[in-house]
Amino acid sequence: MDQGLEVEQRDNLGVTYPLVVATWPFKEAVRAAWRSANEKASSAVDAVIDGCSACEELRCDGTVGPGGSPDENGETTLDALIMNGTTMEVGAVAGMRFVKDGIKAAKLVMDHTDHTLLVGEMASVFAISMGLSGPTNLSSSESIKKWTNWKQNHCQPNFRKNVFPEIGCGPYHVRDEKFNLCGEADARNCFEALELQSNVVGRHNHDTISMAVIDKWGHIAVGTSTNGATFKIPGRVGDGPIAGSSAYADDEVGACGATGDGDVMMRFLPCYQVVESMRQGMDPQRAASDALSRIARKFPNFVGAVVAVNRNGVHAGACHGWTFQYSIMNSTLDDVEIITVVS
Repeated sequence: MDQGLEVEQRDNLGVTYPLVVATWPFKEAVRAAWRSANEKASSAVDAVIDGCSACEELRCDGTVGPGGSPDENGETTLDALIMNGTTMEVGAVAGMRFVKDGIKAAKLVMDHTDHTLLVGEMASVFAISMGLSGPTNLSSSESIKKWTNWKQNHCQPNFRKNVFPEIGCGPYHVRDEKFNLCGEADARNCFEALELQSNVVGRHNHDTISMAVIDKWGHIAVGTSTNGATFKIPGRVGDGPIAGSSAYADDEVGACGATGDGDVMMRFLPCYQVVESMRQGMDPQRAASDALSRIARKFPNFVGAVVAVNRNGVHAGACHGWTFQYSIMNSTLDDVEIITVVS
Protein backbone atom coordinates (compact mmCIF):
# COMPACT_ATOMS: atom_id res chain seq x y z
CA MET A 1 0.00 0.00 0.00
CA ASP A 2 1.31 3.46 -0.85
CA GLN A 3 2.59 5.54 2.03
CA GLY A 4 0.02 8.08 3.16
CA LEU A 5 -2.90 5.93 2.04
CA GLU A 6 -5.06 4.39 4.74
CA VAL A 7 -8.00 2.05 4.33
CA GLU A 8 -10.73 1.13 6.79
CA GLN A 9 -13.05 -1.83 6.27
CA ARG A 10 -16.07 -3.24 8.06
CA ASP A 11 -17.43 -6.68 7.14
CA ASN A 12 -21.21 -6.93 7.00
CA LEU A 13 -21.75 -10.29 5.32
CA GLY A 14 -25.25 -11.49 5.99
CA VAL A 15 -26.66 -8.06 6.79
CA THR A 16 -30.29 -7.65 5.82
CA TYR A 17 -30.94 -4.79 3.43
CA PRO A 18 -31.45 -1.86 3.29
CA LEU A 19 -28.04 -0.26 3.70
CA VAL A 20 -26.96 3.38 3.39
CA VAL A 21 -23.37 4.61 3.11
CA ALA A 22 -22.24 8.19 2.49
CA THR A 23 -19.15 10.34 2.51
CA TRP A 24 -18.55 12.44 5.63
CA PRO A 25 -20.44 12.44 8.97
CA PHE A 26 -23.64 13.81 7.47
CA LYS A 27 -25.82 11.92 9.94
CA GLU A 28 -29.14 13.60 9.18
CA ALA A 29 -28.78 12.89 5.48
CA VAL A 30 -28.04 9.23 6.15
CA ARG A 31 -30.96 9.00 8.59
CA ALA A 32 -33.28 10.50 5.98
CA ALA A 33 -32.16 7.95 3.39
CA TRP A 34 -32.49 5.14 5.93
CA ARG A 35 -36.03 6.14 6.90
CA SER A 36 -36.96 6.25 3.25
CA ALA A 37 -35.44 2.86 2.42
CA ASN A 38 -36.42 1.08 5.63
CA GLU A 39 -39.64 2.56 6.95
CA LYS A 40 -41.17 3.68 3.66
CA ALA A 41 -39.68 0.77 1.68
CA SER A 42 -38.67 3.25 -1.02
CA SER A 43 -36.53 2.25 -3.95
CA ALA A 44 -32.79 2.82 -3.76
CA VAL A 45 -33.13 5.77 -6.14
CA ASP A 46 -35.82 7.47 -4.06
CA ALA A 47 -33.90 6.87 -0.84
CA VAL A 48 -30.80 8.52 -2.34
CA ILE A 49 -32.94 11.48 -3.41
CA ASP A 50 -34.36 11.82 0.11
CA GLY A 51 -30.93 11.59 1.71
CA CYS A 52 -29.16 14.05 -0.58
CA SER A 53 -32.14 16.44 -0.44
CA ALA A 54 -31.84 16.49 3.36
CA CYS A 55 -28.18 17.43 3.02
CA GLU A 56 -29.04 20.21 0.57
CA GLU A 57 -31.65 21.60 2.95
CA LEU A 58 -29.21 21.47 5.87
CA ARG A 59 -26.43 22.96 3.70
CA CYS A 60 -24.04 20.30 4.97
CA ASP A 61 -20.63 21.82 5.76
CA GLY A 62 -21.53 24.77 3.55
CA THR A 63 -20.47 22.65 0.57
CA VAL A 64 -23.81 21.07 -0.32
CA GLY A 65 -26.92 22.91 -1.46
CA PRO A 66 -27.45 26.67 -1.75
CA GLY A 67 -25.70 29.33 0.28
CA GLY A 68 -22.09 28.18 0.05
CA SER A 69 -18.95 27.95 -2.10
CA PRO A 70 -19.11 31.21 -4.06
CA ASP A 71 -17.21 31.31 -7.34
CA GLU A 72 -14.91 34.16 -8.42
CA ASN A 73 -17.98 36.27 -9.16
CA GLY A 74 -19.54 35.54 -5.77
CA GLU A 75 -22.25 33.25 -7.18
CA THR A 76 -23.21 29.81 -5.87
CA THR A 77 -24.07 27.13 -8.43
CA LEU A 78 -24.97 23.48 -7.96
CA ASP A 79 -23.81 20.13 -9.33
CA ALA A 80 -25.66 16.86 -8.71
CA LEU A 81 -26.00 13.31 -10.03
CA ILE A 82 -28.26 10.29 -9.58
CA MET A 83 -27.48 6.82 -10.97
CA ASN A 84 -29.72 3.75 -11.02
CA GLY A 85 -27.55 0.65 -10.65
CA THR A 86 -30.32 -1.58 -12.01
CA THR A 87 -30.87 0.17 -15.33
CA MET A 88 -27.55 2.10 -15.47
CA GLU A 89 -29.53 5.28 -16.16
CA VAL A 90 -27.95 8.54 -15.04
CA GLY A 91 -29.30 12.06 -14.61
CA ALA A 92 -27.10 15.01 -13.73
CA VAL A 93 -26.93 18.80 -13.65
CA ALA A 94 -23.83 20.97 -13.55
CA GLY A 95 -23.22 24.64 -12.89
CA MET A 96 -26.96 25.00 -12.30
CA ARG A 97 -28.10 28.49 -11.32
CA PHE A 98 -31.26 29.74 -9.59
CA VAL A 99 -32.61 26.32 -8.51
CA LYS A 100 -31.85 25.04 -5.00
CA ASP A 101 -32.84 21.38 -5.43
CA GLY A 102 -29.83 19.92 -7.18
CA ILE A 103 -30.49 16.20 -6.68
CA LYS A 104 -34.16 16.52 -7.61
CA ALA A 105 -33.19 18.35 -10.79
CA ALA A 106 -30.80 15.51 -11.62
CA LYS A 107 -33.60 12.98 -11.20
CA LEU A 108 -35.82 15.01 -13.51
CA VAL A 109 -33.10 14.75 -16.17
CA MET A 110 -33.02 10.96 -15.68
CA ASP A 111 -36.80 10.53 -15.61
CA HIS A 112 -37.91 12.94 -18.33
CA THR A 113 -35.13 13.13 -20.91
CA ASP A 114 -32.96 10.80 -22.96
CA HIS A 115 -29.95 12.87 -21.88
CA THR A 116 -27.51 12.30 -19.05
CA LEU A 117 -26.26 15.81 -18.19
CA LEU A 118 -27.71 19.32 -18.47
CA VAL A 119 -25.61 22.36 -17.62
CA GLY A 120 -25.75 26.00 -16.64
CA GLU A 121 -28.72 28.28 -16.89
CA MET A 122 -30.53 25.99 -19.31
CA ALA A 123 -30.44 23.23 -16.69
CA SER A 124 -32.26 25.72 -14.45
CA VAL A 125 -34.84 26.47 -17.14
CA PHE A 126 -35.47 22.75 -17.58
CA ALA A 127 -35.78 22.09 -13.84
CA ILE A 128 -38.23 24.95 -13.34
CA SER A 129 -40.27 23.85 -16.36
CA MET A 130 -40.53 20.39 -14.75
CA GLY A 131 -41.96 21.82 -11.55
CA LEU A 132 -39.08 22.77 -9.25
CA SER A 133 -39.27 26.18 -7.59
CA GLY A 134 -37.28 29.07 -8.98
CA PRO A 135 -35.65 31.25 -9.95
CA THR A 136 -34.03 31.55 -6.51
CA ASN A 137 -30.93 33.40 -5.35
CA LEU A 138 -28.53 30.64 -4.28
CA SER A 139 -26.22 32.99 -2.40
CA SER A 140 -26.42 33.62 1.34
CA SER A 141 -25.09 36.21 3.73
CA GLU A 142 -22.36 33.72 4.68
CA SER A 143 -21.31 33.06 1.10
CA ILE A 144 -21.27 36.76 0.26
CA LYS A 145 -19.19 37.54 3.35
CA LYS A 146 -16.75 34.79 2.43
CA TRP A 147 -16.46 36.16 -1.09
CA THR A 148 -16.02 39.76 0.13
CA ASN A 149 -13.21 38.71 2.47
CA TRP A 150 -11.57 36.80 -0.35
CA LYS A 151 -11.67 39.85 -2.60
CA GLN A 152 -10.10 41.93 0.16
CA ASN A 153 -7.34 39.31 0.38
CA HIS A 154 -6.43 40.00 -3.26
CA CYS A 155 -8.43 37.00 -4.47
CA GLN A 156 -6.13 34.50 -2.80
CA PRO A 157 -6.11 31.54 -2.90
CA ASN A 158 -7.52 30.79 -6.34
CA PHE A 159 -7.39 28.24 -9.13
CA ARG A 160 -5.42 30.31 -11.65
CA LYS A 161 -1.98 29.29 -12.88
CA ASN A 162 0.57 30.64 -15.34
CA VAL A 163 -1.22 33.99 -15.49
CA PHE A 164 -0.47 37.61 -14.76
CA PRO A 165 -1.09 39.00 -12.20
CA GLU A 166 -0.20 36.12 -9.90
CA ILE A 167 -1.31 38.12 -6.86
CA GLY A 168 -4.51 40.06 -7.43
CA CYS A 169 -8.01 39.83 -8.83
CA GLY A 170 -7.35 40.24 -12.52
CA PRO A 171 -8.28 40.72 -15.25
CA TYR A 172 -5.90 37.85 -15.94
CA HIS A 173 -3.64 37.38 -18.94
CA VAL A 174 -1.44 34.53 -20.12
CA ARG A 175 2.07 34.88 -18.73
CA ASP A 176 4.97 33.97 -20.99
CA GLU A 177 7.64 33.88 -18.29
CA LYS A 178 7.73 30.72 -16.21
CA PHE A 179 9.91 32.18 -13.46
CA ASN A 180 10.11 35.17 -11.12
CA LEU A 181 6.43 34.79 -10.23
CA CYS A 182 6.55 37.49 -7.61
CA GLY A 183 7.93 40.19 -9.89
CA GLU A 184 8.08 43.57 -8.18
CA ALA A 185 5.56 42.65 -5.48
CA ASP A 186 6.49 42.58 -1.81
CA ALA A 187 8.32 39.26 -1.58
CA ARG A 188 6.95 38.09 1.77
CA ASN A 189 3.32 38.83 0.97
CA CYS A 190 3.69 37.39 -2.50
CA PHE A 191 5.15 34.06 -1.48
CA GLU A 192 2.69 33.71 1.40
CA ALA A 193 -0.12 34.13 -1.12
CA LEU A 194 1.45 31.62 -3.50
CA GLU A 195 1.71 29.14 -0.64
CA LEU A 196 -2.01 29.62 0.02
CA GLN A 197 -2.70 28.70 -3.58
CA SER A 198 -1.18 25.27 -3.01
CA ASN A 199 -3.59 24.70 -0.11
CA VAL A 200 -6.76 25.70 -1.93
CA VAL A 201 -8.40 22.28 -1.56
CA GLY A 202 -9.83 21.21 1.79
CA ARG A 203 -12.88 19.56 3.33
CA HIS A 204 -14.82 22.75 4.05
CA ASN A 205 -14.22 24.42 0.69
CA HIS A 206 -14.15 21.50 -1.73
CA ASP A 207 -16.56 18.79 -0.69
CA THR A 208 -19.36 16.51 -1.90
CA ILE A 209 -21.93 14.24 -0.35
CA SER A 210 -21.76 11.00 -2.28
CA MET A 211 -24.33 8.44 -1.12
CA ALA A 212 -25.06 4.82 -1.98
CA VAL A 213 -28.19 2.89 -1.00
CA ILE A 214 -28.98 -0.80 -1.32
CA ASP A 215 -32.72 -1.17 -0.92
CA LYS A 216 -34.78 -4.05 0.50
CA TRP A 217 -34.75 -5.80 -2.86
CA GLY A 218 -30.98 -5.56 -3.29
CA HIS A 219 -31.11 -2.82 -5.91
CA ILE A 220 -28.39 -0.18 -5.74
CA ALA A 221 -28.37 3.55 -6.49
CA VAL A 222 -25.90 6.35 -5.92
CA GLY A 223 -26.20 10.12 -5.85
CA THR A 224 -24.09 13.20 -5.28
CA SER A 225 -24.70 16.84 -4.50
CA THR A 226 -22.27 19.73 -4.14
CA ASN A 227 -21.94 23.45 -4.69
CA GLY A 228 -18.43 22.91 -5.98
CA ALA A 229 -15.06 24.36 -5.10
CA THR A 230 -14.98 27.65 -3.23
CA PHE A 231 -13.72 30.52 -5.45
CA LYS A 232 -13.75 28.34 -8.55
CA ILE A 233 -13.44 29.99 -11.94
CA PRO A 234 -17.00 30.62 -13.18
CA GLY A 235 -18.07 27.78 -15.45
CA ARG A 236 -15.96 25.17 -13.68
CA VAL A 237 -17.54 21.75 -13.25
CA GLY A 238 -15.89 19.23 -10.95
CA ASP A 239 -16.43 15.52 -10.66
CA GLY A 240 -19.74 15.74 -8.76
CA PRO A 241 -22.00 15.28 -11.81
CA ILE A 242 -19.65 12.91 -13.65
CA ALA A 243 -20.72 9.27 -13.51
CA GLY A 244 -17.77 7.03 -12.70
CA SER A 245 -15.86 9.78 -10.95
CA SER A 246 -17.90 11.01 -7.97
CA ALA A 247 -20.11 7.92 -7.88
CA TYR A 248 -20.94 4.72 -9.73
CA ALA A 249 -23.28 1.78 -9.14
CA ASP A 250 -24.06 -1.59 -10.66
CA ASP A 251 -26.51 -4.04 -9.04
CA GLU A 252 -24.33 -6.93 -10.16
CA VAL A 253 -21.29 -5.65 -8.25
CA GLY A 254 -21.75 -2.77 -5.81
CA ALA A 255 -21.19 0.96 -5.58
CA CYS A 256 -18.64 3.68 -4.90
CA GLY A 257 -18.73 7.31 -3.79
CA ALA A 258 -15.89 9.84 -3.89
CA THR A 259 -15.00 13.27 -2.51
CA GLY A 260 -11.99 15.57 -2.76
CA ASP A 261 -10.14 17.39 -5.52
CA GLY A 262 -12.54 16.68 -8.34
CA ASP A 263 -10.40 18.42 -10.95
CA VAL A 264 -7.77 15.74 -10.44
CA MET A 265 -9.96 12.80 -9.54
CA MET A 266 -12.25 13.09 -12.57
CA ARG A 267 -9.25 12.39 -14.81
CA PHE A 268 -9.09 8.85 -13.40
CA LEU A 269 -12.78 7.91 -12.90
CA PRO A 270 -11.97 6.36 -9.50
CA CYS A 271 -15.48 5.11 -8.75
CA TYR A 272 -15.74 3.33 -12.07
CA GLN A 273 -12.35 1.83 -11.32
CA VAL A 274 -13.49 0.68 -7.87
CA VAL A 275 -16.62 -1.03 -9.18
CA GLU A 276 -14.79 -2.68 -12.06
CA SER A 277 -12.04 -3.88 -9.70
CA MET A 278 -14.70 -5.43 -7.46
CA ARG A 279 -16.22 -7.03 -10.57
CA GLN A 280 -12.84 -8.66 -11.21
CA GLY A 281 -12.79 -10.10 -7.71
CA MET A 282 -11.14 -7.44 -5.54
CA ASP A 283 -12.68 -6.84 -2.13
CA PRO A 284 -13.80 -3.25 -1.37
CA GLN A 285 -10.69 -2.56 0.69
CA ARG A 286 -8.25 -3.45 -2.05
CA ALA A 287 -10.38 -1.83 -4.76
CA ALA A 288 -10.57 1.48 -2.87
CA SER A 289 -6.85 1.48 -2.15
CA ASP A 290 -5.94 0.63 -5.72
CA ALA A 291 -8.11 3.40 -7.22
CA LEU A 292 -6.50 6.10 -5.09
CA SER A 293 -3.00 4.69 -5.55
CA ARG A 294 -3.38 5.11 -9.31
CA ILE A 295 -4.07 8.81 -8.79
CA ALA A 296 -1.34 9.28 -6.18
CA ARG A 297 1.31 7.91 -8.51
CA LYS A 298 0.64 10.78 -10.92
CA PHE A 299 -0.48 13.46 -8.42
CA PRO A 300 1.18 12.71 -5.06
CA ASN A 301 -0.16 15.91 -3.48
CA PHE A 302 -3.81 15.43 -4.41
CA VAL A 303 -6.49 15.29 -1.70
CA GLY A 304 -9.31 12.79 -1.98
CA ALA A 305 -11.18 9.78 -0.69
CA VAL A 306 -13.49 6.98 -1.83
CA VAL A 307 -15.93 4.70 -0.06
CA ALA A 308 -16.77 1.35 -1.62
CA VAL A 309 -19.53 -1.16 -0.88
CA ASN A 310 -20.13 -4.47 -2.61
CA ARG A 311 -23.50 -6.09 -3.24
CA ASN A 312 -23.08 -8.14 -0.03
CA GLY A 313 -22.80 -5.01 2.11
CA VAL A 314 -19.05 -5.15 2.75
CA HIS A 315 -17.77 -1.55 2.82
CA ALA A 316 -14.40 0.18 2.96
CA GLY A 317 -13.05 3.72 2.89
CA ALA A 318 -9.70 4.94 1.59
CA CYS A 319 -8.19 8.42 1.63
CA HIS A 320 -5.11 10.31 0.54
CA GLY A 321 -3.85 13.65 1.83
CA TRP A 322 -6.40 14.21 4.62
CA THR A 323 -8.44 12.54 7.34
CA PHE A 324 -11.67 11.15 5.91
CA GLN A 325 -14.88 10.03 7.55
CA TYR A 326 -17.82 8.14 6.12
CA SER A 327 -21.21 7.19 7.49
CA ILE A 328 -22.97 3.83 7.47
CA MET A 329 -26.45 2.69 8.50
CA ASN A 330 -27.89 -0.80 8.31
CA SER A 331 -30.27 -3.03 10.23
CA THR A 332 -27.62 -4.10 12.75
CA LEU A 333 -27.05 -0.53 13.95
CA ASP A 334 -29.20 1.56 16.28
CA ASP A 335 -28.01 4.76 14.62
CA VAL A 336 -25.55 6.06 12.06
CA GLU A 337 -21.99 4.84 12.58
CA ILE A 338 -19.12 7.17 11.65
CA ILE A 339 -15.92 5.51 10.45
CA THR A 340 -12.69 7.53 10.43
CA VAL A 341 -9.90 6.85 7.97
CA VAL A 342 -6.61 8.60 8.70
CA SER A 343 -4.21 9.56 5.92
